[in-house]
Amino acid sequence: MIPWVQLDSAKTPDGARELRLKQRGAEFSIMLGTNDLMNSRLSGSEQALAKLSCDRIAGHSRPKILIGGLGMGFTLRAALTELGPDAGVAVAELVPAVVAWARGPMAELFDGCLDDPRVSVREADVGHIIRSDKAAWDAVLLDVDNGPEGIVHKGNDALYSAAGLTAARTALKPGGVLAVWSQGPDNGFTRRLKQAGFAVEEVKTRANGKRGARHVIWIATNPR
Repeated sequence: MIPWVQLDSAKTPDGARELRLKQRGAEFSIMLGTNDLMNSRLSGSEQALAKLSCDRIAGHSRPKILIGGLGMGFTLRAALTELGPDAGVAVAELVPAVVAWARGPMAELFDGCLDDPRVSVREADVGHIIRSDKAAWDAVLLDVDNGPEGIVHKGNDALYSAAGLTAARTALKPGGVLAVWSQGPDNGFTRRLKQAGFAVEEVKTRANGKRGARHVIWIATNPR
């Protein structure tokens, strides 16, 4: 079996933990401690996050999309496939090394999507962007943790709080969508979304097509 090789590492935003980029043949993994945050073989639910969101805003003119978390680019690439030439996609990534990995060791995986003229990458906290905008986005896609809890960055807890969800709804245009990826269900989060005034769908999907772990995507629509 081909062994894993660590290519690089980077501190989490609080400086307390370490993200590690590893490679085994053509396979990549980004790990936090012993937790496999993402793996290049398992992209189905990240792609579903983009497709489900884009389907809900298909009738919007010149849509603007905000993606929280660059990861391995699966959500970004899927969104670009679904969106037309008049769309704009901003990606917020809090860890600069992840952007460097996307342009360096994982460049083939990204297949040039970062150079798409529709794309801008901001090395910033997605929460700050959400809180600074009002009725600016047709869709906000969050794939920054393993669920509605700050794992990589404890400050992300605010994204999933009642105040954070109210801010997200304020940042969305009428009919806009907040989509959140999770490795599993969370009934409390579903309740908070509804209490924030969203119309909520909870979609179960697989990590890899029809196989792999069952993940959850919340599609929360801002009423018109």
